[in-house]
Amino acid sequence: MTQLTSQQERLLFLAKVVRREIKHLQSTDNRLFAQPLTLALIAQLNNDEDLAERVEAFISRFGRLQDTLGDKLLPNLLAFVGERTATAVDNLDRAERLGWIKSSDSWLETRKLRNQMVHEYIEAPEVLADAINEGHRRVADLVYAATQMLAEIDNRISGNTSFN
Repeated sequence: MTQLTSQQERLLFLAKVVRREIKHLQSTDNRLFAQPLTLALIAQLNNDEDLAERVEAFISRFGRLQDTLGDKLLPNLLAFVGERTATAVDNLDRAERLGWIKSSDSWLETRKLRNQMVHEYIEAPEVLADAINEGHRRVADLVYAATQMLAEIDNRISGNTSFN
């Protein structure tokens, strides 16, 4: 086996982080949405500590996975495969062209949604309920993007199983 470069080591580390973040987000998503998340439930957040913790975990894990993918893994992976890295929007456009994300526009909408979940938490329960339910629908898109980028890493850095 050949010696890994620091760039490869960084990608393998980020791949390991992303795999863990996917697992945690999916687990929280399954627990939070075991029943429909209604406005009535959201209105009870102050009185239901378990629900409040699941909501907080979902928002945090959703945002963390999107941040790790878009802000860390994507630019590192683009550079590794010889693509020029630029602004976040340019990087997303390249990721879409390469098939790593479904749509750069959708990614940016998901980013706005993530910010809405964080910033509207206390002020508007109806906005939070809508945002969290939309976040639930978009978990599959984040997992798709992660899976595509992880597959690219797997294909390009073969022979090393330490990140599986």
